Amino acid sequence: MKSKDSSSGNSRRKFLKGSALAAAGFYIVPRNVLGGPGFIAPSDKLRVASIGVGGMGGSDVRGITRTEKADFIALCDVDDSRAKASRELHPKAKYYKDFREMLEKEEKNIDAVTVSTPDHTHAVAAMAAMKMGKHVYVQKPLAHDIYEARMLTEAAKKYKVVTQMGNQGSSGDGVRQMVEWYDAGLIGEATKVYSWTDRPVWPQGIQWPSEPVTPPTDLDWDLWLGTAPYKDYVGNLVPFNWRGWWDYGTGALGDMACHIMEPPFRVLGLGYPKSAECSVGSVYVGEFKRGYFPESCPPSSHITLRFDRPSKEDLEFHWMDGGIQPTRPEELAPNEQMGDGGNGVIIEGTKGKMMCSTYGKNPQLLPTSKTKDANVPQTLYRVPGGDSGHYNNWVEACIAGHGSEEYKNLSSPFSIAGPLTESVLMGNLAIRSYDYRTPKPDNAAQFDYPGRGIKLLWDGKKMEITNFEAANQFVRRDYRGDYSL
Repeated sequence: MKSKDSSSGNSRRKFLKGSALAAAGFYIVPRNVLGGPGFIAPSDKLRVASIGVGGMGGSDVRGITRTEKADFIALCDVDDSRAKASRELHPKAKYYKDFREMLEKEEKNIDAVTVSTPDHTHAVAAMAAMKMGKHVYVQKPLAHDIYEARMLTEAAKKYKVVTQMGNQGSSGDGVRQMVEWYDAGLIGEATKVYSWTDRPVWPQGIQWPSEPVTPPTDLDWDLWLGTAPYKDYVGNLVPFNWRGWWDYGTGALGDMACHIMEPPFRVLGLGYPKSAECSVGSVYVGEFKRGYFPESCPPSSHITLRFDRPSKEDLEFHWMDGGIQPTRPEELAPNEQMGDGGNGVIIEGTKGKMMCSTYGKNPQLLPTSKTKDANVPQTLYRVPGGDSGHYNNWVEACIAGHGSEEYKNLSSPFSIAGPLTESVLMGNLAIRSYDYRTPKPDNAAQFDYPGRGIKLLWDGKKMEITNFEAANQFVRRDYRGDYSL
């Protein structure tokens, strides 16, 4: 796609203008007239390459296709069988297995890249595209670790590209309604936030399978591993259950917190937390024998983050997963559903409370009878189509360019998604610190767990835990082979 200020585009317009002035009675027929109502010329479409096109990646491909404002130039996936549907939808798109080869060969042919791989590949793929000046759409969570999230946020600003994270609820009307309620003072000053999910809905807190099996012929296992340490292929991992293993996924937090924590983050304008602490569910493999499976995310957890707010008291922010939920508010009637049942958010304030379900949907004031009487002015931009307009929100901003009005109306650019993701991943840093152990000085067969029962103090600017050095190993991970940011 040629930008509006490209030299070739300017030359063509000067030629047409000169020809029109020189020929009496001659005029240029607009392209929308030639193509009919709603016609978008190929030169005005976004040229897209997609990395990871099965599963959620396939959903992203379909979502961008439905905008009718994009052409898919290339598709990339390490699993041929998972890529089949997207390849059939866009048969003219070139197909690759290695995203690095695709970017190298298609750099001049594309404007934007989507990244919908497992979490451990998000950052390296997105960064490679941004360094080429390509706009990027990256599935949630934005990154696998805090350092990656910070680097992607800074790169988006440095390379002046249009970015969006795949948390579609950020484009919904619900979160905007909650911001307007809060700004109008309907619940006063926020004091606490509770957020929860019924995830994980995949195995976690388990031992790594001991028996390797032969990878499927359609899967390039080495490319799938990507940045992660090499391990033999095992069953029950691809294509979904990788989420429960730290080398690849980010657990229940990575799967759902970018959807559920986003509304209160936007409502309250939160940044980096100042501290994190946690409690973690246990799996017992015998009487009084707690299983120790540090490679796997836990079956449940409760995270407490605290946010420093200028001239205000600290905000206490709770996250609960694995089916753990907060106590029902007294303002909620006994038979009324809290959130959407399995997931939700409650924001407590000095004058009242508000609640929503996943993606910020169904916002309610508590008691819910107050909701229908809440008349506050609409002050925020609404994305056409709400959460279903999330892809179009990004595509139009890419076409209009960095700094455009469409760019300013983005729902989840990395400037917002990055700090949100860092706070989400702070929960995982606390969980992994909880499982960190060292041999007892007087008995190497027994262990101490120095990360348990403490509050981790976080210096957001330096990306550093200041009171427990061992926790900092979870801020940034090492990559295998020649992968890098």
